[in-house]
Amino acid sequence: MFIPLLFEDIAMSEIVVIMLVVLLFFGAKSIPGIAKTLGRTLYEFRNAQSELQREIQKSGMDIKKDMNFSELLKETTEEIRQPLDQVSTEINNTMEFRGSASSEVTTGNPQDEATNIEETPKNIPLDQQEIDSNQNKDA
Repeated sequence: MFIPLLFEDIAMSEIVVIMLVVLLFFGAKSIPGIAKTLGRTLYEFRNAQSELQREIQKSGMDIKKDMNFSELLKETTEEIRQPLDQVSTEINNTMEFRGSASSEVTTGNPQDEATNIEETPKNIPLDQQEIDSNQNKDA
């Protein structure tokens, strides 16, 4: 015998007691009308439930079509990539400009470079020991 999950915790004796109470309150003549009304109500409730599920699924499909995630992702990628490509191009142009400018400087007159080297002081102490020895000589 099939017992729905609604009556899982109710024993058969309890169901019989409930049926007797309903029979006493409503009488034998009105029980078929009550059962018929209860059956229609459950039928309408199930129909409404399935209709609601169909509406939710339909709305979900409409939203999915409206969103079109692949197109949205493609557009966003292009919007991000364009400024980054522009910045990259500017950086590359700057690097090329500086590379050509530094080559012009290094190809200058070698005599000018030699005079600049001679103007720098020659006796610069390199470590602490040389500094100490120079201070001892002065004292």
